[in-house]
Amino acid sequence: MDAVIKSPSVTGNEAVQNESAALSRKASYSAFCETEPSIPVFCTSWWLDAVVGPTNWDVALAILNGRIIGAMPFVTCKRFGMKVIQQPPLTPFLGPWIAQNGEKASTRLGNEQRVMLSLIEQLPRFDHFRQTLSRNVSNWLPFYWKGFSQTTEYTYVVHGLDDLDKVWSNFDSSRRKHCKQGAGRLRVCEDLPVDAFLALHKITLANRGIVQSFDDDCLRRLDAACAARGRRKIHIVVDEEGNHCAGTYTVWDSTCAYALMKGSHPEMHNSGAPSLCQWEAIKFSSTVAPKYDFLGNSNPSIEPYVRSFGTEQSQIFTISKTPSRLLRLRQGLKLALPKS
Repeated sequence: MDAVIKSPSVTGNEAVQNESAALSRKASYSAFCETEPSIPVFCTSWWLDAVVGPTNWDVALAILNGRIIGAMPFVTCKRFGMKVIQQPPLTPFLGPWIAQNGEKASTRLGNEQRVMLSLIEQLPRFDHFRQTLSRNVSNWLPFYWKGFSQTTEYTYVVHGLDDLDKVWSNFDSSRRKHCKQGAGRLRVCEDLPVDAFLALHKITLANRGIVQSFDDDCLRRLDAACAARGRRKIHIVVDEEGNHCAGTYTVWDSTCAYALMKGSHPEMHNSGAPSLCQWEAIKFSSTVAPKYDFLGNSNPSIEPYVRSFGTEQSQIFTISKTPSRLLRLRQGLKLALPKS
């Protein structure tokens, strides 16, 4: 299978051609997202429209016999006059999607590499590139061939949601105890607005000394888009006085549900509220997807908590490349200088 990349036929000056070609690609990809269930929710056109706006993302397409067989959406921005391709807010991963046709392993690998190379070659000129790939992408060799670097990170996944009894039995005994503790005197609400969850999320970040990486309106736009498509669920645990104790924000596609965000009040950490909320999110996810992805956490103080839900560790790759000599120098100085 040789991927044939067809550019739209346009006329006029180069700027008009580029804009017309981008609109054509994005229109084709948007229509494709409506019919192809295997595209991860974070890679869909409507998700990207919500988090960065319709004009701030583009997509590379591999087309064979008039059919899309590969796609790689990406987000660009300008920083200090330099063009950067980066991970958009509220989007844990992007990376290439490649059609699977049930070929034998050797054939599949060769096809994947040809398609991936064709996608990489379509990327516009950039000064810096950084993108986290889906855990379904296990082969980053074409990026290596093109001079990219890779950092391995980890996510944590609960498999087999069709058997919740087994999922429950795989929890650490302490985690089951916390869930039961919370269930005795707390209730879980599923009808509270996104701003109620956002308030809990802000409390969590403030408690950890972390700056929020997205603006409030970005989440509100994304929430509206997800709600309109039936792709999100908010669980918030409330105590007897009506205080909001913990919350989870879950999104999903046809293959997996994802813990996009979590939040909890620090004074309620020992109440069982966070564990109860997480268990309710997992139980709900069993109705919409076969597995639940915590979307990783390398923080040594949080990783044991995520692991205690009987998760399996899975690798994810973050790919980067910095053609700009100035940015490479800045990165080198940042690594060389001692941290204050």
